[in-house]
Amino acid sequence: MDIKTAKFHLSSPDVTQCPVTDVPEYAFIGRSNVGKSSLINMLGKSKKLAKTSQTPGKTLLINHFSIDDGKWFLVDLPGYGFAARGKEQREKLTKLIEGYILDRQQLTCLFVLIDIRHNPQKIDLEFLDWLGEHDVPFAIVFTKADKLGPVAAQRNVDSYCKELLLSWSELPPVFITSSEKGKGRQEILDYIAKINKEIAENCEGAPAEEDNK
Repeated sequence: MDIKTAKFHLSSPDVTQCPVTDVPEYAFIGRSNVGKSSLINMLGKSKKLAKTSQTPGKTLLINHFSIDDGKWFLVDLPGYGFAARGKEQREKLTKLIEGYILDRQQLTCLFVLIDIRHNPQKIDLEFLDWLGEHDVPFAIVFTKADKLGPVAAQRNVDSYCKELLLSWSELPPVFITSSEKGKGRQEILDYIAKINKEIAENCEGAPAEEDNK
């Protein structure tokens, strides 16, 4: 699959103000400075789709991007881990993120971004565990693979996955990406296309099942 058009649709300060739709949404989240905006721009083939900033943590709203005239939505969520922010704003952002992840029925898969250069961080592991505890469908996206050689990058990913398997029975889908090189783009889009196809087939099969009753 490829993306033909990607356009900004709406920014929402709360999940209750998100677009009224019935199409799949694929959300992207990660710690500050993980390369989320760059990855979204790479997927959409646009340097201006998501705003990049030298200041970490600039995304403070739920940002919806319409893909291929509304066939599905790409969603840019605020980053988690807000050490530089005041207590009140941290609580507000936590409520915003958790509200979308737990209450947004259109959320089909959450892509959690991890900087490939770092060892497993407590804040990331706790967030991944939280997703598992709430049965949130998610995938892990390792970013900035161009900052390491291919052997070192794969070694870091293998080490990270090994750490996860100490407490998990199985791993979610894992992607290795580089926004600079375009690495991982097709793999992520093909994964989304596969899920969209399964959803469409299930919807097509539903009326037939009803008729047979």
